[in-house]
Amino acid sequence: MDALIVDGYNIIGAWSDLRNLRERDLAQARDKLIDYMSEYRAITGFRVIVVFDAHFVKGNEKKIKTRKVEVVFTRENETADECIERLVKKIKNVKNQVYVATSDYTEQRTIFAQGALRKSARELLLEMEEVETDIRKEVKKQKEVVHHSKIPISKDVLEVFERWRRGEK
Repeated sequence: MDALIVDGYNIIGAWSDLRNLRERDLAQARDKLIDYMSEYRAITGFRVIVVFDAHFVKGNEKKIKTRKVEVVFTRENETADECIERLVKKIKNVKNQVYVATSDYTEQRTIFAQGALRKSARELLLEMEEVETDIRKEVKKQKEVVHHSKIPISKDVLEVFERWRRGEK
């Protein structure tokens, strides 16, 4: 399974809606990014890991899985970049491709040397816009699905039944 590793704070700082939200509430900005990545995962089927830098926070690495997205807060004295590099080494193999979403040029070069591909924050934003368009199309398509009766009934009779069902005369 292909994977996308997201440098959480880098993306939050790069996307205007998340950046604005961060100014008011950092936790909400993180949650919104995780929501976006959950939608991305649903459409692409990628394994998605969002890494948040807890470099100056005491304690061990914390991993949680929410909305089918893996979220990692780095351990004490570990940067998000170091954690991402460790994850790339662990996940990358001949059966899957690993993408890293970051606009940090140094990090892009490092992960590229390890065999991962990079997505800039702007590229990921454009992909997210496509994902949201796909979701809207899918929802619209689901709303238009006509449920067929197992019993052959004329269209006129079905319309009468539908009016009765809705309480109309």
